[in-house]
Amino acid sequence: MLSWALIFFVVALVAAVLGFGGIAGTAVSIAKLIFFVAIALFLISAIMHMVRGRSA
Repeated sequence: MLSWALIFFVVALVAAVLGFGGIAGTAVSIAKLIFFVAIALFLISAIMHMVRGRSA
């Protein structure tokens, strides 16, 4: 999932260099959304792993 965020960030950089401000802004927004979703899923996964480890 982080690779998708990186891809959208690179697309945003290329679009910004070429002068496509709207596309660059949208790509950055998508990249930030994917990044924070990936972080949230990682934290949920880590917490679930800790909870399962204690109860077993």
